[in-house]
Amino acid sequence: MLLKYFYDMKLAHASYLVGCQRAKVALVVDPGRDVSQYLEAAEREGLKLVAVAETHIHADYVSGARELADRVGAKLHLSDEGPAEWKYQYANQYESHLLKDGDTFMLGNIKFEVLHTPGHTPESISFVLTDQGGGADKPMGIFTGDFVFVGSIGRPDLLEQAAGIKDTAEPGARALYRSIARFKQLPDYLQVWPAHGAGSACGKGLGAIPSSTVGYEKLFNPALQLADEDEFVRYILADQPEAPKYFAVMKRVNKEGPIVLGEESLPRLLTTNQLDSALENGTVIDLSTADAFAAGHVPGTINIPTGMLAGWAGWLVDYDRPLYLIGQYEQFPEALRVLRKIGVEHIAGYFRTTDVHKAGLATQLYQSIAADQLAQRISDGQVTLVDVRSDAEWHVAHIPEAEHRFLGRLPQQLEELDDSKPIVVQCQSAARSAIAASVLQAAGKEVINLAGGFAAWVDAGLPVAMDEEVTATCQAATAQCS
Repeated sequence: MLLKYFYDMKLAHASYLVGCQRAKVALVVDPGRDVSQYLEAAEREGLKLVAVAETHIHADYVSGARELADRVGAKLHLSDEGPAEWKYQYANQYESHLLKDGDTFMLGNIKFEVLHTPGHTPESISFVLTDQGGGADKPMGIFTGDFVFVGSIGRPDLLEQAAGIKDTAEPGARALYRSIARFKQLPDYLQVWPAHGAGSACGKGLGAIPSSTVGYEKLFNPALQLADEDEFVRYILADQPEAPKYFAVMKRVNKEGPIVLGEESLPRLLTTNQLDSALENGTVIDLSTADAFAAGHVPGTINIPTGMLAGWAGWLVDYDRPLYLIGQYEQFPEALRVLRKIGVEHIAGYFRTTDVHKAGLATQLYQSIAADQLAQRISDGQVTLVDVRSDAEWHVAHIPEAEHRFLGRLPQQLEELDDSKPIVVQCQSAARSAIAASVLQAAGKEVINLAGGFAAWVDAGLPVAMDEEVTATCQAATAQCS
């Protein structure tokens, strides 16, 4: 048997190529949209990629299942559990095996047994693998999808928080509690292969280790230590990371079936005299670094550097409007791959940074301010301070005079801001607040970025505020909390 691990760091997404070397066939578990990596790996190993096994309808990235079915005729092994509204609507267009709890299927001499493990989503299933070709009569491991992670478990509130389906979080949590009880009955030696690692919004506190075992998770996974169901429900619904709004789009796309990409190509190169029309009819993202954007950019554009697209484009892009890019030519292939992974399909064209600057269109800029200067201007009542960090960061510690506006929700809260004076934006290091500065400036606000962010404020020895609970914890531990 062959087991190959793939990890997309931008999306914290893990997928797996499983191969039976005797039968010379392979399948992919929870594939991402960039399917060329699986096809190339299978070819290198002398295997034919014949199938896909998917644990659930994913919310955080576009699945590559349909792409593989369309491109190479891969058979789809998909969940048939859960309510009617969470069935795969495109499955009947391809060779498909719709799975219920207890079903099995084979890949050559490798056996996959299906466990229905609802909670994260109603249709969630896991795959228990037994390498019968290697002479084993007991399973080796389990592909848990977003059910059990290393050090955590899948969150049950995404349908409510991201997809807007009311009154599903608590029932999901109770279903997850029952699924965990079943997981604990599995052999301790069983390897655990999850679909996500640290940084994913599909759960809280995910570990950065690629795999674990059932026994280890039973010992040390915090969610598996809670025997009381009500206590478990309170724990799993508390302090979850913000659910990106594009998760609702991904659920629909992966249920209905993503657009088949085929051979990828760049969108068309546009001339600078088309920029006004792009700004009027769509969203224009400038891929420049924060410093370069601050020094000069086209009014009305949003700044998301290429390395931050995966984390923030899904929050800030309007999926119903065309998207245009400004950047260096070598940035566009990677930007396109990332955007397509999160379902941004309508990428109408791109502009080269050099052309924009030659045409004299980068006429707008914004300033940064040092922490000590900001403290004085706050004291004089000269600015409005906006903290765009996450809820969790804000609750740990923040600048006393700041108001909290999480970056992902900022575009919907523009009218609530006091813009009678300059708005200073800050995050932890000034990277996210640079994006926020571009959003505010595109909306016509006068904006300044705090250089070095909250970290620079703390380093300058300036005062911070903390939640009472955090303060009490720090005092009890006789630790300095800043």
